[in-house]
Amino acid sequence: MYETLGPVPAHELFVLLGVLAAGGVFALEARRRGHTDERLAYVILGAVVGGAVFMRLGTWMQHVDLRENASLAEQWLYGNRSILGGLVGAWLGVHIAKRAVGYRARTGDLFAPAVALGMAVGRIGCLLTEAPGTATAGGWGITLDAAAADRTGAPAGVGLHPSFGYEIAFHLLAFGLLWLWLRHRALPPGESFVWYVASYGVFRFLVELVRGNEIAWAGLTRPQLFLMATVPLVLLRIVYQARRGAYRGALHPAPREQVDA
Repeated sequence: MYETLGPVPAHELFVLLGVLAAGGVFALEARRRGHTDERLAYVILGAVVGGAVFMRLGTWMQHVDLRENASLAEQWLYGNRSILGGLVGAWLGVHIAKRAVGYRARTGDLFAPAVALGMAVGRIGCLLTEAPGTATAGGWGITLDAAAADRTGAPAGVGLHPSFGYEIAFHLLAFGLLWLWLRHRALPPGESFVWYVASYGVFRFLVELVRGNEIAWAGLTRPQLFLMATVPLVLLRIVYQARRGAYRGALHPAPREQVDA
């Protein structure tokens, strides 16, 4: 475990690198698709602000009795960060910003590969600094020394699932599919982001089985409970779109004018 890389906190460093990587990919794809409207800057700002706020506050309401939760100030200063909360916040921030400035163009196809690469890079910081996961008999497990185990609350001397490594691999694969293949297909505008979110939701529910997070109810963690309530809605949207023919020919190469747009 590497809490710092030299004088720099490892987690914060890779979050910053993830944001920069996402910004670079977003800019390249926006240029390729001809999104030059200056209002797009406000949409990006909405995503960043919404993501930052919900990432920090997304784990606030952990108890039904609100008195048992930390105050909002305590949560902001000392609370856990939530990637799922950050994604929800970024989505809300984008839609609020669009409505505020009257920007109507679909932006999901710009955000999908950017978010995937940004998540892959950012999760390296989690892999280096946070408790890996539950015990595994596989030879690929991460074994913590006493100091790292004491700091993270994980057991020492036992191979642990590199759950963040699994996430990094997922997001890199998703980025590869989005960047090298799906963005050149004839999908309806914005749908690549919907597909990415749906696939990540299913993957994250499964990886929670080896993450080692606290069980909240009925053998499920809080992220799993959140995903059980939200992922079916995204999947139902995809099914609805498919039934109305929105994806007919979607995996065929996009017309040249759409590729160059």
